[in-house]
Amino acid sequence: MTAQLDAVVREADEHVCPLPHIPEAVSVVRRRVRTVLADWNLAPDLAEDALLVISELITNAVVHALPPAVLRLSRIVDGSHALRVEVTDAGTAAADGRPAVEADADEHGRGLDIVTALAAECGTRVHAGGITTWWAKLLTA
Repeated sequence: MTAQLDAVVREADEHVCPLPHIPEAVSVVRRRVRTVLADWNLAPDLAEDALLVISELITNAVVHALPPAVLRLSRIVDGSHALRVEVTDAGTAAADGRPAVEADADEHGRGLDIVTALAAECGTRVHAGGITTWWAKLLTA
């Protein structure tokens, strides 16, 4: 069983990036991730979808959650050939619902709808370390 798990691990690329808890985090991380996705030779349309999803998930973590937050990208190249994006944060920022960082009201409220529309699968997992929101899409040849 261990040999099978080791084989799967070797066939996955992963990039982990701590997220600064500032509004500028989105642009900083997008630039860094764009390079990672290019190194992974993702199709341009999939890379753009991933960057949009990453932007939305990071924005949610910075605006609505407590730090620390971490972005984890995984490219799985076993039988499924999938890209997975995860953002984990420490949980909801304020019990009274106020955001940790003030958001622009004209651009607020559509992020998770965008994430869902672009996903093959997506979801949220609550755990002892906080909340992980994830998105996955099959890679095209």
